[in-house]
Amino acid sequence: MSNIYIQEPPTNGKVLLKTTAGDIDIELWSKEAPKACRNFIQLCLEAYYDNTIFHRVVPGFIVQGGDPTGTGTGGESIYGTPFKDEFHSRLRFNRRGLVAMANAGSHDNGSQFFFTLGRADELNNKHTIFGKVTGDTVYNMLRLSEVDIDDEERPRNPHKIKSCEVLFNPFDDIIPREIKRPKKEKPEEEVKKLKPKGTKNFSLLSFGEEAEEEEEEVNRVSQSMKGKSKSSHDLLKDDPHLSSVPVVERLVSCWYDPKFLIFCPPSLFLYLDYWMHLSRITQSWYYYGFGCASLLLTLHHVYFTLQTHSADHLAACFL
Repeated sequence: MSNIYIQEPPTNGKVLLKTTAGDIDIELWSKEAPKACRNFIQLCLEAYYDNTIFHRVVPGFIVQGGDPTGTGTGGESIYGTPFKDEFHSRLRFNRRGLVAMANAGSHDNGSQFFFTLGRADELNNKHTIFGKVTGDTVYNMLRLSEVDIDDEERPRNPHKIKSCEVLFNPFDDIIPREIKRPKKEKPEEEVKKLKPKGTKNFSLLSFGEEAEEEEEEVNRVSQSMKGKSKSSHDLLKDDPHLSSVPVVERLVSCWYDPKFLIFCPPSLFLYLDYWMHLSRITQSWYYYGFGCASLLLTLHHVYFTLQTHSADHLAACFL
């Protein structure tokens, strides 16, 4: 194992990945793989990898990440197009803890990368090695693979990169870009549809169905009663027990009847009958009060007549 490390060239550059499995220190071979290292460092400075998941795990082989879409088909390089592979004779897939570019074919490198979990000679001259995991953080890197995966090598609860920190940047001319991240579109079922103005919307209420039924019942009753409802005045006109002569005319005739120089009992009884009838129809205490007042006036008149006139005169008033 010591001979392997002696053969590897010295590193020049360092990045710290803060993941949900712990911190991972990565030293870079910026001289041997300058394009890959520049791409990786700048993406770290731009927070491109923040909150991205390790979307692929092959036990004993690799752990792959670096795709902002989390699908394994996304991500792009800082160059705008895929960049070429960079192979070096002293960098071989002969152990765990190596960092290399993931690609779909020759010279198709973007933003995705992977860690090796063991020796992988079949990857030599196919993927660009640009870094290695150092120190005890290699155990945190191994923890990335300790997850439950499905049949398509996707973790059911994947680890993710929380943030990146460039500890040593060998490229002084790197200027991070301002990346506008696209907003995630909401599913169609979550988009609220606007309703026309003037309509009632019970869908937001917990008792919406009951309210709608009540509203329908009110509308149904209103339609059935349309043209049939009558005012109290109309009801009085239809009552056969009441005279068709207006009350005012009847009162005036009583007032100016030669037989009655004062309020006569028949007129007061007319008051009583009128107000009591109104109170029965309208069920209002307001008219009932007027009826009671008429009764009191009638009794007062009877008493006054008995005191000042004879009983025959009182009887004559009712003839």
